[in-house]
Amino acid sequence: MEEGGEVSESLSRHSSESDLRRLGHIRDDKSSKKSVARRVALHLFITMLFLLFFLAAYRITQSNRKAQALLKAKLTFSNGTTLFAPTTIILSLDGFRADFLQRGLSPTLNKFISEGISPLHMLPSFPSVTFPNHYTMATGLYPESHGIVGNTFWDPELKDEFYYTHPEKALQPKWWGGEPLWLTAEQQNVRTAIHMWPGSEAHIGGVEPAHLDKFNPKEDLQRKVNRILEWLDLPGPDSPHAQSNSPRPQLIAAYVPNVDADGHQFGPNSTEIRTTIKTVDDMLGNLFAGLQARNLTNVINVVVVSDHGMATTSIDRVVQLDDLVDLSKVEHIDGWPLYGLRPKDPKDLDLLYQQVKEKADANANIEVYLRDKDMPERYHFSNNPRIAPLWIVPKTGWAIVTKKDFDIVKAKAEGAVFHPRGLHGYDHENSLMRAIFVARGPAFPHKPNSRVEVFQNTEVYNIVCDSIDVEPRPNNGTLRLPLRPVGLHSDDKAPKLDTPDDPPAASATPAVVDSPSDVLAASTSTSPSAAVSSLPGAPSTSPISSFKGEMAKDDTRVGTWFQWAHDKLEALKDQLFGLFDKESDKPTPLH
Repeated sequence: MEEGGEVSESLSRHSSESDLRRLGHIRDDKSSKKSVARRVALHLFITMLFLLFFLAAYRITQSNRKAQALLKAKLTFSNGTTLFAPTTIILSLDGFRADFLQRGLSPTLNKFISEGISPLHMLPSFPSVTFPNHYTMATGLYPESHGIVGNTFWDPELKDEFYYTHPEKALQPKWWGGEPLWLTAEQQNVRTAIHMWPGSEAHIGGVEPAHLDKFNPKEDLQRKVNRILEWLDLPGPDSPHAQSNSPRPQLIAAYVPNVDADGHQFGPNSTEIRTTIKTVDDMLGNLFAGLQARNLTNVINVVVVSDHGMATTSIDRVVQLDDLVDLSKVEHIDGWPLYGLRPKDPKDLDLLYQQVKEKADANANIEVYLRDKDMPERYHFSNNPRIAPLWIVPKTGWAIVTKKDFDIVKAKAEGAVFHPRGLHGYDHENSLMRAIFVARGPAFPHKPNSRVEVFQNTEVYNIVCDSIDVEPRPNNGTLRLPLRPVGLHSDDKAPKLDTPDDPPAASATPAVVDSPSDVLAASTSTSPSAAVSSLPGAPSTSPISSFKGEMAKDDTRVGTWFQWAHDKLEALKDQLFGLFDKESDKPTPLH
């Protein structure tokens, strides 16, 4: 039994060891299979990862090829040595009135018109002042839409004042609505260079132009020309020398303030303005010569615009604001030469309106409007809280001033001359406010000297965007390229640009104007003193009592006659100079 028991125990032990060995083999087999599976999975993962990288690289390569193809497609203009994408230069000649072209002083610009396409003139936007109109051309929006509603204005929501000559405030982006040309272009990878254009330093949209020149009123005109040509000389995107931090721009916008500055200082009919017009025209000649030297005349689009015209002023065409309205009830005064009034108490708005309205009814040279009631629809000047609720708008050639700034009675007594000698800001459809638009280049494939219908400067944005192949943002313009000519300027039946009276005949001053109160009464048949005393709120004693003597009246007549004679003499000089310069001012070929 013991031997049998030992045998049985031995067999059992051998069986257990065998089972363990078989179990170990099984575990080894499973472990081996798991190891193989892991290795297979790892290889598959690496293979898939490689394939994904390969696919991504392929797509990137294809994308780069497409980008290169698009770039080559855009670089369709050649000057013989270099390829150019669609490129446009827009130059603004501030204050260049449309009829300045008829003075025989601008042979380069007149020849440019004969080679390009243009309307008879371009309408500015209301009010016809610099900052609103330059930003309208840059955005395609009316001033009420982009928010720059004047050179100066109060924002009741921001509780702050915009003043164009205070850059630390005016160049804050909070003022500037809409999307200007340089922002539209840069966001679509079209590089820009902006030279002193109003608003370009305001960091609008957080995107800066590739090249930006700050405003410098003393900059030499030739420096402007050199700057534009320097930008065009930069290597293009297809060049191995191209630099990402200094790209060649496709949009160049430049601002030229000279005509406006001298028009204000000396007047639009002065001898000095003649010299300025010639100097600016010479600048254009130098620019065109630079383009020709680079064989770019038919490669680069050039657009020349202005923002408004200019009207002659006179001390005999000035109205004292203090005589029109109770200024003690006014909190803010916006604009100039037109005035926007904000009452201290909104309840006084109707009272102030009635005060001015009654006096305006007696004076054909001023108009009064409530923003929310009777503002002319064609002004597009009501849908913005920055527009003051009450406006006094003088007729073209007239000015409204506060006694604090310019005491008219005292100034006349001292024989003073009213400054500025030239003004704008009036009804944008008045002939003295007319601006210019002239274009030439591959984006304007029209017959030379083509004429399009007159349009407003809200159209400039779309036209420039189309010329450089960028999609414009929604705006108030409707024109798109190609422009549709209605004929040639040289056609027999084509309308001709007239030379407007300056000052307008309709705003002629009465023979004797002793005071602003007399101006208010000039359109009535009553005597000046009776008319003044009949006005609501008029003092019982006329403010001109010290001038009632015959000598004072004679002095005023002399002053009025002298101004009239001076204006006539300036006009005669213009005609004589025109005859004298006839030969020297003939258009010459651009080199």
